[in-house]
Amino acid sequence: MRSYDDVIDVRRGLVAGQEAPEQFLWRGRLWVVRDVLAHWVETGAWWEQAGVAALLGIRSGSGASSNPDSSEVSAAASVATNSGGGSGAAVDGLQDARLGADLLGERDVWRVEAGRGRLAPGSSLGAGVFDLAFDWVDARWRLVGCMD
Repeated sequence: MRSYDDVIDVRRGLVAGQEAPEQFLWRGRLWVVRDVLAHWVETGAWWEQAGVAALLGIRSGSGASSNPDSSEVSAAASVATNSGGGSGAAVDGLQDARLGADLLGERDVWRVEAGRGRLAPGSSLGAGVFDLAFDWVDARWRLVGCMD
């Protein structure tokens, strides 16, 4: 499957009795969905966010490993659970590390079989399998994969 990241227009409707993308416009061509092959939800890569690195006490972009060793995680955990009254720099850093909405971002992905416009119902010409994703953060549809 080839990867893409193209913004598309999607019309939702019933496909085989379930609500799903029914038609989409990609690169000036209308595609009609014949079948929904799969549907899943993907979360954002929260482990790559700067807020998580700050929360764990890992310096982002300083050549540190993206997978902290157990001593780094233990040190971050001890700072996070410290209930002492001090206002140390580590505690201030934890308070500044806000986990934003982008960490909780999700997208719905639909793998569909579709055909071009009027050829769609019975023809295998101009048919393919497409991954269509709806991003809840920016409320946009994207074509993220294609196998034709």
